[in-house]
Amino acid sequence: MIFDATKMGCQLLAHVLESFSDQLKIVGQSTSSMIDADSPVHAADVALISANLSEGAGTGLKLVREIRQRAPSARCIVLLDDCQREQVVEAFSAGVMGVCGRNESCEILGKCIDRVYHGQIWANSEQLRYVLETLWAGSRIRLTDARGNALLTRREEDIVFLVAEGLRNREIAEQLKLSEHTIRNYLFRVFEKLGISSRSELILYSIEQRRKANSASAG
Repeated sequence: MIFDATKMGCQLLAHVLESFSDQLKIVGQSTSSMIDADSPVHAADVALISANLSEGAGTGLKLVREIRQRAPSARCIVLLDDCQREQVVEAFSAGVMGVCGRNESCEILGKCIDRVYHGQIWANSEQLRYVLETLWAGSRIRLTDARGNALLTRREEDIVFLVAEGLRNREIAEQLKLSEHTIRNYLFRVFEKLGISSRSELILYSIEQRRKANSASAG
């Protein structure tokens, strides 16, 4: 499903995407950040959302959070006018699985949609660096469920923290005085517990948990 600030913008994006692949089907278009029970987004595999919708600047990210709550099966991609650090980090903190700049080619956008549809994270190396640097700058937090129960053991938390710091398995093994094989086994269990499948997703999951923790402390 496509969300853009104007009807013409929606129509142009739909035309471009349908010409990119005959397997891609547009289930709906909207200029609003409001969705209800009848919205076509509930039938969408991917929601392509402009950062700025008809209600104003940043309302696309508000919509991302709404979709994650009300239509969680739709994986979100945000179209950014300017892929600066703050916008990229805010988009991933909101829960997107991919970001794409409007200065990119239609081919790149098509690849982004395809990768996100298949459950992968889409971001270039610079954008991932923004997210990593933001994570490094924050304090260490515990990953918990809705009741506040720890999701991971202390050792697993140690490994997650070191992954977020950018260390590779060999470096983590050296620091914790364990074998690389043991580190891989720990990461496999962490991925299973958190329902993720890659180091990039683990980093982004940590960013989201930090955002929630900061919001709770601010409240």
